[in-house]
Amino acid sequence: MALWLASQPLVLASRSDVRGKILAAAGLRFEIRPSAIDEREIEAQAGINDPVGVARHLAHAKARAVADDRPGRVVLGADQTLARGVKRFTKPADRDIASAQLRDLRGRTHELHSALALVHDGSLLFSCVDTARLTMRNFSDRYLEDYLDMAGDAALKSVGGYQLEGIGIHLFERVEGDYFTILGLPLMPLLAYLRQNKFIDS
Repeated sequence: MALWLASQPLVLASRSDVRGKILAAAGLRFEIRPSAIDEREIEAQAGINDPVGVARHLAHAKARAVADDRPGRVVLGADQTLARGVKRFTKPADRDIASAQLRDLRGRTHELHSALALVHDGSLLFSCVDTARLTMRNFSDRYLEDYLDMAGDAALKSVGGYQLEGIGIHLFERVEGDYFTILGLPLMPLLAYLRQNKFIDS
């Protein structure tokens, strides 16, 4: 039995290794064609400030940009924002910024907003945003430095300076929300749409 029913694979408009692994583990046929958009420029042009709106807009923009070069293909774009209240965080550029972000987040609850968009020939087929709430424990400064030593460059690859699927799990005392949403791709709504529209076997 073939799970993927569409004649052509899904196109993933993302460089994220984690998103690719999620789709592969779910048995979907896909190819990777990362979007080359300037996220900060597009965000500034859109004039959107709320974290949910930013995630939704960027997921759509990524999918649309790749779909423009892939006529006839269904393209999946995804984006994730991290916010504590109205304060948003981006990927840390260096260890000092990662340390500052983690000091700001420790002992507090923050939100991860994960968005996806499916685009075909310029038309938005489906989009959604899901949110998870994560609470960091009040770890010591010494532990923070030890964590950054253990995490190495991985601390710079994710917003907030952590990867929950790795050593970053030790920073947390409570996690509320869907695991795939935390990793950056709301998989369950995506699969439901693909089943409903005969892209995958139901």
